[in-house]
Amino acid sequence: MSIIYDDMQRTITLHTKNTTYQMQIDRFGFLLHLYYGKKADGCMDYLLTYYDRGFSGNPYDAGNDKTYSMDSLPQEFPSLGTGDYRTPACIIKNPDRTYCSDFRYESHCIKKGKYALKGLPAVYADDDEAQTLEVVLIDRVSGVRAMLLYGVLPEYDVITRSVQIINGSEGRISVKKLAPACLDMVGGDYDFLTFYGRHAMERNFQRMPVGHGVQKIGSLRGTSSHQYNPAVILAEHETTEDAGGCWAMSFVYSGGFQSEAGKDQYSQTRLLMGFSEEQFAYPLHPGESLQSPEVIMSYSSEGLAKLSQNLHRCMRTHLCRGKYKEVVRPILLNSWEASYFDFTGESLLKLAQEAADLGIEMFVMDDGWFGNRDSDMRGLGDWKVNEKKLGCTLGELISKINAMGLKFGIWIEPEMVNEDSDLYREHPDWAFVIPGRRPNRSRHQLVLDFSRKEIVDYIYDEICSVLDQGNVEYIKWDMNRSLADIYSATADSQGRVLHDYVLGLYDFLERLVNRYPNILIEGCSGGGGRFDAGMLYYTPQIWCSDNTDPIDRLRIQYGTSFIYPASSMGAHVSASPNHQTGRITPMETRGMVAMAGTFGYELNLNEISEEEKDEIRRQIAEYKKYAALVQRGLYYRLTNPQTDNQGAWEFVSEDQKEALVQVVGIRKHANMTVDYIKVKGLKENAMYRDTETGILYNSTALSEAGVPKPVLHGEYQPYQWHFVLEE
Repeated sequence: MSIIYDDMQRTITLHTKNTTYQMQIDRFGFLLHLYYGKKADGCMDYLLTYYDRGFSGNPYDAGNDKTYSMDSLPQEFPSLGTGDYRTPACIIKNPDRTYCSDFRYESHCIKKGKYALKGLPAVYADDDEAQTLEVVLIDRVSGVRAMLLYGVLPEYDVITRSVQIINGSEGRISVKKLAPACLDMVGGDYDFLTFYGRHAMERNFQRMPVGHGVQKIGSLRGTSSHQYNPAVILAEHETTEDAGGCWAMSFVYSGGFQSEAGKDQYSQTRLLMGFSEEQFAYPLHPGESLQSPEVIMSYSSEGLAKLSQNLHRCMRTHLCRGKYKEVVRPILLNSWEASYFDFTGESLLKLAQEAADLGIEMFVMDDGWFGNRDSDMRGLGDWKVNEKKLGCTLGELISKINAMGLKFGIWIEPEMVNEDSDLYREHPDWAFVIPGRRPNRSRHQLVLDFSRKEIVDYIYDEICSVLDQGNVEYIKWDMNRSLADIYSATADSQGRVLHDYVLGLYDFLERLVNRYPNILIEGCSGGGGRFDAGMLYYTPQIWCSDNTDPIDRLRIQYGTSFIYPASSMGAHVSASPNHQTGRITPMETRGMVAMAGTFGYELNLNEISEEEKDEIRRQIAEYKKYAALVQRGLYYRLTNPQTDNQGAWEFVSEDQKEALVQVVGIRKHANMTVDYIKVKGLKENAMYRDTETGILYNSTALSEAGVPKPVLHGEYQPYQWHFVLEE
């Protein structure tokens, strides 16, 4: 059993293969958090301490006992109104306009399998792979309930958390803040690991000590954002890639979020993950409920690499869905950086033929194929194929490309509209605009109000009418601006619109994947602006960044790897000089960096040399050789490209029989020093052969002393080793 209730101690314990999570229902009905860490048996309530805390108040139930205070006790679901003055997980405005929720234990049950969330993405599992814990808390004065959901996947060392707020009062309430995951640590000093960035430079790794006060990251942009990713790690100060305790939270949600970490007055640490508070005030009438998205949590006592591998396995096999979740993805050529908006059907076919001749497997027609769309200033929302520009119907174009032996993919941006479009001229009220105010433009476009079902239905039907015209096998779903000017004419509260927008997005995507189960959807939001676990439920790969510069990508993919599997990272070989940075890099380097993701190309094949074409053929053969290992292997970060001379990473098969180590030089100097790359994850004291040179290496020496990277002439030079176990 993964979930155990001890009636004597009133503890509920969640066990995974290597971890234990424990809570306790105390004598007043508060649900206290006891422990989350390395697997352990027994009751951990000895960790709780009680003494007079001075100005920390006491529940009325405690009588004259001044040693009992919610201001210091660790809790599973802390709310505003109990005398706990730390940052709460829940704030509710009651029908009498007061802000108070005193949640006490009412009941619990344990179920086989993993709970599902209606209308929301969530980790899934068979009945024999998971268990669910439901704990119902009630505010006995208002009648409002909170149902805490815990999903336990023992083999993955993963626990998920969600919460449902149920309005059992006689009037309307408003949920002002909701964080489904809270982790209270009674002692210790920790670091807060976050992933910051900007458009074209996403998910940079940042590590800061948790201090007194609250450190907060989040997004007010209506999406998970380029600026902060909705995933964080709490780690002991001395934790490294290979040793030490660390905890992860990844929000399975694609809208605004916030995560908070901080020490309280007694040096206890609280970590929260949930909805962004700004513009959030979700109304609930009597009998209505609000289901939060879930948070994926994991703990590792063996350092950051193991923590990442826990998340990678879970997301790859129990969050991603469909035909493509485990199979090797087709190698594609995207037309965007080859031609931008300037193309015809004839030029596309010429480009596609070059791709076919080189062994590329899929051709993707990017932006510019519909309506009056010859720039980013017009046409969004008019999802009618521009047959004049293509010189044929979409079906005919697809048939010609299929006849070359290529699959066909297409770019769409369903959530957006240009003011210069037939759709906007007919339905200006469908876009987010506050009455009486001029809207904020971004990339010359506005955002459609996907909180309204009739708008979602209309755009869904328009997109389906396009997809039904031919054998489309891939969609790039883009979203190229943040949300602003939030106003919906049909909403009973503007505080619900941003969340309802995300629910509308998920409804669209769910219908799309069900109607077209054989289409691979790649998520995109100006690159990596919506790279989150919620989108992975519908799109098993996401365009990692609009920045295709391989040296910048070392940093971007490094940060991304802490949470997300390599199989989710859209990565392409592009032109040199790079279109975003102007940097000149070898074709071999661009290929190696892209191979650490889903792999494809984004350049004009008609303008490259024969030598570069030969290199592409070599890269394609190389990728196919290692693709299964890259997609399913255990991922190790071997260097930090933000600080080290090299960017190095490794894929190791689960059975430890094979390892691929890849390295790219970043900093180059005269009379260069030698860098030794320490190889990880191999069988201890075993012999491994380098398949390129035939040299045998002892695995312990490889991990302890490393292997020297050859000093190669020129900047940004790549190198790799492929090791196989000698048996």
